[in-house]
Amino acid sequence: MSRIAQLRQRHGIDRVIAHLQDCLRTGAPLPDLDALAAVAHQSPFHFHRLYRALTGETPGRTVARLRLLRALQLLAQADSRVTEVALEVGFESPQALARACRQAMAATPTELRDDATLRMHWQQQLSLPAGDDRDDRVPLQVKVTALEPFDVVVLRTRGAFDDLDQAFGEVYAWAAAEGMAEQLQALIGIALNDHRDVAADACEFDCGMGFGRALDAVPAPLRPLRLGGGDYAVLRHVGSFAGLEAATDALLRQWLGESGYRLRDAPLYYHYLDDPEEVPEAILRADICVPVHAAPL
Repeated sequence: MSRIAQLRQRHGIDRVIAHLQDCLRTGAPLPDLDALAAVAHQSPFHFHRLYRALTGETPGRTVARLRLLRALQLLAQADSRVTEVALEVGFESPQALARACRQAMAATPTELRDDATLRMHWQQQLSLPAGDDRDDRVPLQVKVTALEPFDVVVLRTRGAFDDLDQAFGEVYAWAAAEGMAEQLQALIGIALNDHRDVAADACEFDCGMGFGRALDAVPAPLRPLRLGGGDYAVLRHVGSFAGLEAATDALLRQWLGESGYRLRDAPLYYHYLDDPEEVPEAILRADICVPVHAAPL
């Protein structure tokens, strides 16, 4: 068993995948993220992020992969009919199944039904999560440190990840108008979903700035937020800020499972240490701050 497979098993992710397979096989309703987190015995707070780090795919992509795998299994049966297979695995029509097969396997359902070698090849390919063969055990310099609580002013924005500068600019403009620009101490980002997995118009992100003091009264849509307090696993990322999600995956995949720590129900955030307008992209620095607590013995 690969190390990634061992981590999936340890964190209950394999139970989730087996549960999704059972739902597709029996026609039961697909569970939501909270229900899947319960199956994994994980907190729903970070479940989606942990799942992606250990599988290389989102739960939605897992469902799509398992649906195609189930279709291949049914197509292998004698006298199988494409229309019946499509409906049984949850596609609205045989045309929808055909589109999914062409996109994922560059073949039609009929070709897959009639070519056992081709069908077996794709059954093998689809039987494992996308990240199962990943071997990226590059040493990570992760430190666990207790962070004092601190206050930030955040603005939630929706849109392309590359357009976050505009939201940070709006927070800074408000601070400048209030005479606080010179007191700026921290630039903070909180990803509410993964920009690699959602369309730009669905990508939500909290852009925050800290000024060294609590600010209880701020005009909407700005809002105050307190971060820190408790232990955090901190990883320094150097390079494009667009790579922060992948670096977070590496922390969860490589370090967390063997660290003796578990994820804590608090926001994971990025502390930007450099300004992209002043520092070349290749040497931009940001700290990935992951809330943790010691796992029980």
